[in-house]
Amino acid sequence: MRNFDINEDPHRRYNPLINEWVLVSPHRAKRPWQGQKESVAVDNRPEHDPECYLCPGNVRINGELNPKYTSSFVFENDFAALKQEEINFEENSNDTFFKAKPERGISRVVCFSPKHNLTLPEMDLNTIEDVIHTWQKEYTDLGNIDYINHVQIFENKGSVMGCSNPHPHGQIWAQSSLPTQVEKTQNNLKAYFDKNGTNLLVDYLEKELALKERIVVEGEHFVALVPFWAVWPFETIIIAKRHVTKITDFTEDEVASFAVVLKKLTAKYDNLFETSFPYSSGIHQAPTDGEDHPEWQFHMHFYPPLLRSASVKKFMVGYEMMGESQRDITAEKSAQMLRDLSDVHYKTK
Repeated sequence: MRNFDINEDPHRRYNPLINEWVLVSPHRAKRPWQGQKESVAVDNRPEHDPECYLCPGNVRINGELNPKYTSSFVFENDFAALKQEEINFEENSNDTFFKAKPERGISRVVCFSPKHNLTLPEMDLNTIEDVIHTWQKEYTDLGNIDYINHVQIFENKGSVMGCSNPHPHGQIWAQSSLPTQVEKTQNNLKAYFDKNGTNLLVDYLEKELALKERIVVEGEHFVALVPFWAVWPFETIIIAKRHVTKITDFTEDEVASFAVVLKKLTAKYDNLFETSFPYSSGIHQAPTDGEDHPEWQFHMHFYPPLLRSASVKKFMVGYEMMGESQRDITAEKSAQMLRDLSDVHYKTK
């Protein structure tokens, strides 16, 4: 009987944020690929597209005219997933199988830049800092509404991720309940804090910084790394070094540092396969329920679907749907691949 080799042998890794496991099968990374390949879009967009609903000065689908904005621009989503109206509802708490309740909230779109042909890694740092300031303002404004208990800031980049418009933008969904994934994280962060008297992600980052195995970008105030429990092939997480529960806790130096790490990480993504790298990203931070949440630590997830090249996508099917999440390439290998890439965008070389 030979000794276990974490780089070669199948094993499970535990995710303490959501109390779930992921199956890692590193030997499968050697298998030949004859499966689905995505078409790679040629990125030759103009700086201003007269047909784009999000460009400055254009008319949106609902007939409203966008202002000729020069920085970040926020508006109520024309096809909002949540509605603000308060609804009368009597909950049947005795029903086992058919539970439902209304969900009240607000959906907004955040255009990052007036320039149609840019993505985050191609923007200058001042523009990215402006986006961060916009996120801060929206978190505050939405969080101060009495029925809003959670503000989810996120971006879907690329048509592969279901993005319906290539203009650089993200979304914010603010709602009365904690979403399922956030509630899982809340419960586990709180349990760890109650047991240890310390913050789970602060403690985790301290260990990662000591090991240096999964670090991708280390800035003055933030670290981007591939989490030990990562599911997606090139999944990363950005964690604040200082204990900050929410984006509005940032100093101006931290805003600048966060912008640098965001730009470097997303540039490495694009450089990996020399394509505009698709992903879903989202910020996790303290709920806006008026309570103190020392168990929370500001962090931002990136879930990119690409696996072997710009045309080969990772699918969550079969075992992932019926059993649990599974990955082939190890977190350590993907971190090394990303770390070794230049953080200067390939288009500028």
